[in-house]
Amino acid sequence: MRGTTRLLTGSALAVAAAGLVTAPAYGDDTGGLRLSPSSVVPGGEVAVDTAACPDGAGVAGDASAVGAGDFSLVPGTAEQDASGRFRVPPSAQPGTYEIAATCAEGGRRVSGDLVVTLTAPREQVHPRGSVKTGVGGALGGDPVQTAAGVSALAVAAAGGTWLLHRRARGDGI
Repeated sequence: MRGTTRLLTGSALAVAAAGLVTAPAYGDDTGGLRLSPSSVVPGGEVAVDTAACPDGAGVAGDASAVGAGDFSLVPGTAEQDASGRFRVPPSAQPGTYEIAATCAEGGRRVSGDLVVTLTAPREQVHPRGSVKTGVGGALGGDPVQTAAGVSALAVAAAGGTWLLHRRARGDGI
């Protein structure tokens, strides 16, 4: 038993150590361009931000794929973020478009995908009210029908009890 426990513990430690060795050396995602919203209708505005450029200075955006042309990204609230906005032209066709930004220092290019749709994304609708299942309830509906149903159940229960009692005594049915 101890051999099995040691074997399993040793295997678990080896897997954990391998995971630590292969973990990335950085903790944040600096590789892309974030678009909000990522799906937009023609004429809508899109916010863009990235942490890929050092100090967020000198970032040029390119939304010419969707027909919006160039836009600039300025240093944001965080020290390393750059953010900007552009408007999708009303004439834009549905599809997926690559939006890019290029850092002035080093020339690093980052990109993200923008989806143009003809319908605006729907907000989630939460159901309200009751569901018409046909089962009914004791508090709803006609009180006369409710009383008749309760009476029928009481008669059936009393009759079943009487029949079981006669059978147990041996009187027959």
